[in-house]
Amino acid sequence: MALHGSREAGDTGDLTEGVRSLPTIRLLGPPEIERDGEPGRQPRGRKAWALLGYLLLAERPPSRRRLAELFFADAEDPLGALRWSLAELRRAIGVPDLLTGDPVVTALDDATTVDVLLVGEPSTAPESLLSLGGELLEGVELESCPEFESWLLVERRRVAGALEARLRQNAVAHLAAGQADQAIPFAAKAVAINPHEQGNHELLIRSLATSGDRVAALRQIAICEDLFRRELGVEVSTSLQEAATVAPQSPAPLSGRAAAVSQLQAGRAAIVAGAVDAGLQCLRQAAALAVQCRDKTLEARALAALGGALVHAIRGHDEEGAIVLHEALLVADQAGERATAVLAFRELGFIEVQAGRRRTGDEWLAKAQALADSDEENAAILGVRGMNSSDRSDYPTAFEQLGESVELAARCGDRRQQAWSLSLVGRAHLLRGEYGEATAALAESLDLVHRERWIAFLPWPQTFAAELDLHAGKLDAAVEGFEQAWALGCQLGDPCWEGMAGRGLAMLNAQQGDHSAATKWLDLALTRASTEPDRYQWVHAHVLDAAITAALDQSDHDRALQLAGRLSALAARCDLRELLVHANLHLSHLGNPQAAQTAQTLSTTIDNPALHNLISYQS
Repeated sequence: MALHGSREAGDTGDLTEGVRSLPTIRLLGPPEIERDGEPGRQPRGRKAWALLGYLLLAERPPSRRRLAELFFADAEDPLGALRWSLAELRRAIGVPDLLTGDPVVTALDDATTVDVLLVGEPSTAPESLLSLGGELLEGVELESCPEFESWLLVERRRVAGALEARLRQNAVAHLAAGQADQAIPFAAKAVAINPHEQGNHELLIRSLATSGDRVAALRQIAICEDLFRRELGVEVSTSLQEAATVAPQSPAPLSGRAAAVSQLQAGRAAIVAGAVDAGLQCLRQAAALAVQCRDKTLEARALAALGGALVHAIRGHDEEGAIVLHEALLVADQAGERATAVLAFRELGFIEVQAGRRRTGDEWLAKAQALADSDEENAAILGVRGMNSSDRSDYPTAFEQLGESVELAARCGDRRQQAWSLSLVGRAHLLRGEYGEATAALAESLDLVHRERWIAFLPWPQTFAAELDLHAGKLDAAVEGFEQAWALGCQLGDPCWEGMAGRGLAMLNAQQGDHSAATKWLDLALTRASTEPDRYQWVHAHVLDAAITAALDQSDHDRALQLAGRLSALAARCDLRELLVHANLHLSHLGNPQAAQTAQTLSTTIDNPALHNLISYQS
């Protein structure tokens, strides 16, 4: 990636050094500039490195005044100090026309390599990902620049999360392609980056077991169990043990294409009816029978149905579901099965969005949308894209995507998709304090859910509707809504529904003055929303935010500080921008002098009137 700009008047120095070869800029680990694999000239001072990292990773080109305030506020001539640092970077990198103008623009092409930018590129070679490592700008700490320090903390978590997502993506792809040995280093590196994510351990265990090293797989289970008990105080899910077992496919009592079609139909019907175990068995048999009769189209459809069922119908099996969906994509490509590919791409996108892996999620969804050719397909894809945009607090984009999803779903008669997307429209309006619009969207969603008898989805819009009742002072209606959502969520065994309904019941108890009951409900909601490896991270963070508020209301600062640290780390890693602002507001109340300014800065890109009112009120 080469860097281009225009030579700036007043910047002096020998700019010929190093022009002979183009550099590699390493910002992961101790920062360094290399030429032809050897250390080159390095910029002097930590502020120069900090400035370079900020310029390369900033969402939009910053003004010179902004940079001077951020890095050189204590200098006699802040703008002059900035000019010197930019010139120092030009000398070290060896590109004269670099980092110039106001705002300072960094234009990149393919001639100069910047390691941290490789993380965000889908085309980055897998072996390059394995060579990346270390903390962003390791060792660069600027106590005199507290706002930069806050930015750096967030970026370190965000970059680590993005690299983790890429590594997982490669591990799953290798497993689906029958290359378990090649999946191991990617899964192992994901574990090293985020050892507290059970899904990473499961991928490694599955890779080891599938490669034939069951002893190592069992050893990894023990390591994970000990780590989670010692550091998190929780037990791991049963999906870890299942990942270490490579079960042989039991022989089907029938054979042939007719039997495969029958098993596929029976499996889909069983899943819809709630007979999940029987449905999964039928779908596995359908895929195996399709292989026997060499029907690639049928095999792709069976694998896609199985992958979707593992993701949606049973808790804790997203990792296995992702592998099966990758297998479906490989077979669909061979069969020219466009519709199955669209479905698999969309489901893979949903997995990533729910886990807070924004970029990889949107990449899968973009692939799905590029192939989609019907209102039904586009409605479903736009629904998940709207969910992703809403989770990261890009409300204008979310409303556009979700609105189009609702319109397309209504046009093709897909009432369930219409209800699903409307529930997210209602959630977004609720978060923005637009209660009238939220009430209308959620009422329509609930009406469609009842007409469709879609009991498995009911707790989600029901919880938001109950929260609106709580805001309106309709306590009896709120109690009924939250309690029904909790009971049904428990009956369905859905951690998202349980977490949201438990949070609602805690809010209800807090408003009635029973803070002890509120804390118990929040502890329960947090447990339900956070322990499964395939949890919805937005719900996890949303419950954390409520728990911190409750702890602050009770002056339990130790609990609030511990939870705020968790929320800050989770929101940064999963790009939950509004919840990251909330985390910093909580930290400000707990005595962090820089957190209020960080919250203010982070909020400037979020179009949410309620959030800005909250910041103004707490300033």
